[in-house]
Formats: sequence, structure tokens, C-alpha cells
Amino acid sequence: MSTTAIPKELTVGELARRSGVTTSALRFYEREGLISSHRTAGNQRRYSRDMLRRVAFIRVSQRVGIPLSVIRDALSVLPTGRAPSREEWAALSAHWRADLDRRIQQLLKLRDELDDCIGCGCLTLERCVLANPYDVLGEQGVGPRRLQVD
Repeated sequence: MSTTAIPKELTVGELARRSGVTTSALRFYEREGLISSHRTAGNQRRYSRDMLRRVAFIRVSQRVGIPLSVIRDALSVLPTGRAPSREEWAALSAHWRADLDRRIQQLLKLRDELDDCIGCGCLTLERCVLANPYDVLGEQGVGPRRLQVD
């Protein structure tokens, strides 16, 4: 039986292959402070294995619309050099729960009210939450508005 040791560090290509992210994206994440690596004597990047979890977290977070700056802030509270514990991940996710709930409610409202806007074209419906939130223009009366430059 052959036993192959699992490497403690990954090259940029290995991390890309295992995470499903391009090497250019990994280098971008590193420049943005989302992941980290160190350099070998030959000046090659090496990533610790815990970066796999971070990259997965970044991808999922981006997919639900969370900005990279918010992702960076969240990742900054996690330990470096090791994979976060279940409790550390739970604390991080609890921090985002309210924001995600708010986003879900906005998307549900958009889904439920989008039919009213399609085909209307006026974009001034009182209840239009897309083009005229809170009907600001409607409160100013009817007719065209002129841009006032101060």
C-alpha cells in the first residue's frame, strides 16, 4: 500500500485546481488582502491548506452579493496559519445573518412587485421600489423636473 503525504502547502496552481478559481483570481484575492501566501527561496507562492476554506468562503460570499471589502473585514477576524474552528466560522456567519435576511427580503419584494413595472414604462408609480423609492418625485407634483445645479 502506497501512502502519499498530504502537502501542508499548495502552489498557486494546486490551489486554483482544488478551489475552482483561476490563478489570476487568487493573485487578485491576495493583493486585496483576502488570502495570504509566503514565498519560497525560488520566489514561488505557497499557500497553507486553510486557504482552501477561505477561497470557498470568498466565492460563496461573492455569489450572494457581498462586497469584497466586507468579506475582507470578516476574514480579518479569523485566525491565520490554521483553519478556523467551527465556533469561529459560526461567529462569522452570525454577524452576517441580519444583512442576509435584509437582502432576502429585498429580493422577495423585487420578485413579487416586478410584474407591475414590466410594460408600464412610466417609472413613476407610487409603489415602485426600483426606480422611485419612497415616491420622492411624486411628492413634488406632476410634470417634468429640471435638474437644479447649485
